[in-house]
Amino acid sequence: MTQLHKQFTADQVKVLLISYEKGHLSREEIEHTLGIGKTRFFALLKQFRASPDNFCIDYHRQSHPRLTSMDEEKIHKELLRDKELVDNKDLPILGYNYAALTDRLQKDGVHVSTTTVIQRAKTIRCYQAKKKKKDRHDREVITASAGDLIQHDASIHLWSPYASEKWTLITSLDDYSRMVLYAELVESETSWAHIQAAKYLMQTFGIPHRYYVDNLRVFRFIQNRDSVWQKQVLGKDDVNTQWREVLALMHTDVVYALSPQAKGKIERPYRWMQDRIVRTCALDRISSLAEVRKVLREEIHRYNYLQVHSTTKQIPSIRFEKANSDHKSVFRPFVLPDGYHDSKDVF
Repeated sequence: MTQLHKQFTADQVKVLLISYEKGHLSREEIEHTLGIGKTRFFALLKQFRASPDNFCIDYHRQSHPRLTSMDEEKIHKELLRDKELVDNKDLPILGYNYAALTDRLQKDGVHVSTTTVIQRAKTIRCYQAKKKKKDRHDREVITASAGDLIQHDASIHLWSPYASEKWTLITSLDDYSRMVLYAELVESETSWAHIQAAKYLMQTFGIPHRYYVDNLRVFRFIQNRDSVWQKQVLGKDDVNTQWREVLALMHTDVVYALSPQAKGKIERPYRWMQDRIVRTCALDRISSLAEVRKVLREEIHRYNYLQVHSTTKQIPSIRFEKANSDHKSVFRPFVLPDGYHDSKDVF
């Protein structure tokens, strides 16, 4: 292992990290220069972000306290609880989520790393190797500003195995920052629910440039061309839906996913939400919509404000605020269209 403090000064490492933050150098380039791995890189980056002025790379040997027998018992118990969920074919849980399990242990006072949890999981057959990732889809939406593109979608699901009915989760996510700007569970998916989502987002954050959605009928009018009951043929976009009428009034464009692979882009955020929400509801035996909504709010807060995003390598809320401060936002101030005096007339 490279003894970093013997090869570089703290100021030299800071220059590299600043270049990474500005997008001038990649993580791999810095790791190669410093002779370190990914884990060490993110540890340095976290330390630098927490206190740039006091950043230090001097080596201090630390002795980590051993886990107590009670801590080991709690880890063992949580792993077995997770195993029950994974083995239950009625639940939409495909594997273990050691990061979520580690978070639960932290709340219970057991401060342990995800790596340690995985090591314990292997000893009691509560481990599944990750499947090889498939190639990415052929359509990537890349934006350079907050508010340029809002990924918007809905997913109907039995969010708790103890619930008596399925609910629909509606979300709106800023493509640039990856921050979830709107998330709500509703009893049924309607045009009204999607319109209210747009209203909240626009009044809270401003009017975005574009929305990115799938071809659901709420978002796009599609008429069968071979109807024997109708002489006039209407195709896609010949008639606006209620939702799109609202966006047209607010001068916001709409981009449609052109393939099942592209549609996967707006569905990916549901994977971690579905997993963590269903897992929490199953373990805590939550059944009511109000209780599941509380779990949703906690997960959205954790994702927006505490978790480093795997793509941007930044916490979504920090990236979103930085875009605003750096004038890299195209959100327009919320103003009603000419001729309208009440938001209820638009939304």
